[in-house]
Amino acid sequence: MDAQVSTSTAVAAPDTLPTAIPREAVGSEALSHERRWQARLERYLLWLLLAIGAVAMVGPFYWMLITSWKIRQEVIQYPPTWWPERFTWANWQELDDLPIGSFTTFFKNSLLVAGAITILTLLVSAMAGYVFAKLPFPGRDKLFWVVLSMMMIPFTVSIIPSFALMDRLGWIDSYFALIVPIIFNPFGIFLMRQFMLALPGDLLDAARMDGASEFRVFFQIVIPLSQAAMAALGILTFLQQWDNFLWPLVILNSPEKYTVPIALAWFRGRMGTDVGPTAAASILAVLPVLLVYIVAQRKFVEGIALTGLKG
Repeated sequence: MDAQVSTSTAVAAPDTLPTAIPREAVGSEALSHERRWQARLERYLLWLLLAIGAVAMVGPFYWMLITSWKIRQEVIQYPPTWWPERFTWANWQELDDLPIGSFTTFFKNSLLVAGAITILTLLVSAMAGYVFAKLPFPGRDKLFWVVLSMMMIPFTVSIIPSFALMDRLGWIDSYFALIVPIIFNPFGIFLMRQFMLALPGDLLDAARMDGASEFRVFFQIVIPLSQAAMAALGILTFLQQWDNFLWPLVILNSPEKYTVPIALAWFRGRMGTDVGPTAAASILAVLPVLLVYIVAQRKFVEGIALTGLKG
């Protein structure tokens, strides 16, 4: 009887023992756990780098903003203060009482010049890009290479001939001289041509078969399909012309026609820079750029990403 019990116990014992975990499963779980920690560490490091970059970008704007509210003694004191001890609007009020005019006038002049150049550049670049992309004619590719070669010529090289031409036309100290020579943009033509190469030619041919003229095809089909590229080009053109300093400085003589960059340069006098009003004026100068980019940033990224595609 005891032998039978011991035998049955010996047989049943292996079923009650815990199942051993394979080494491969343990190693795989440890490896996956390590990878999760590594991925989490990389994500934290990325957030840290982005935070440092954000502080480096936003920091100057914050300092410029609080400086515009400080009195002159606080602006130059050491150690500097990170928040104004006494708020003042004197720096902002001084912008409308400058010896060369009102900063509001300079702001309007820059909006007029940069806006007109942006609109005309978009029109000219889109029309030229459409011609180079969709309308075959003898010598088209050679002419396009000529346009591309103009991108390698710095603008400073053409200042003297351009000034002589404006003088002969009688456009010195006028808005025409600021706008007309700038609207022909080789980079804009290249950008629009590369984007329009991806437009389906069958769609344009179908419109022509329905009796649409080339102008109707361009304005009702090509332009709506090219909004992304035009937004990208518009932002780049507006930013460039809003910050343009050299050409308006050469052309303009009347202070009432000065643009924002020239007005900002005026704050730097013989006795140094008046930091408070300069900070206030710089904030006003940055606002249109930020608004334009915030409104059209999605189209800007989309246009830059799709420009290299070719159908």
